[in-house]
Amino acid sequence: MPKRTPKSAELSIKVNASLEELKAAAKKCQACDLWKHATQTVFGEGLPNAKIILIGEQPGNHEDLEGKPFVGPAGHLLDEALAEAGIDRKKVYVTNAVKHFKWEPRGKRRIHKKPGAGEIAACRPWLDAEIAALHPKIIVCLGATAAQALLGSDFRVTQHRGEFLKSSLAPIVMATIHPSSILRAPDEQTRHTEMKRFIADLKKIGQAVVST
Repeated sequence: MPKRTPKSAELSIKVNASLEELKAAAKKCQACDLWKHATQTVFGEGLPNAKIILIGEQPGNHEDLEGKPFVGPAGHLLDEALAEAGIDRKKVYVTNAVKHFKWEPRGKRRIHKKPGAGEIAACRPWLDAEIAALHPKIIVCLGATAAQALLGSDFRVTQHRGEFLKSSLAPIVMATIHPSSILRAPDEQTRHTEMKRFIADLKKIGQAVVST
């Protein structure tokens, strides 16, 4: 069988498809090889009229098993930060730049492995279709992978974190850290500081959505 290309994803996407249609079609996506070792496609989730899209890197082990985005430790931390920022998680749409879990074995555990440029490119049509279906007021890129997928490979979150960026994707686009980076902080004080900064970024989004 010939190797499938990213265009196979594009061919699966109907013009003006709804989120439910996209989710159903994405279950069959084989645009890159990640599907071979993943349990399932983990598509985005949230209201079809959500004003805010939060975009992470890829599903983790918990997400791969449950089939839902941001339900593991990083997702719980995101829920906490959103609540502190005054944003209702139920009213936002959460997704990832890559829809399959990329991992490597370490004993009996499956450890996250960063997706490559080709894998991110293969999944980009699905992300574009989600954005087109939602017409969001605000897009928040959580971490470097999501930010570079949408804003270019030269984009650096460390240089533009928390800024409102000009983009044709939505009236407001912001990049901040991925909540998993807080979990990886070396000590409790650093985690506390990074959590406060993350909440501050999300508060900007909360304030912006009220005025849009």
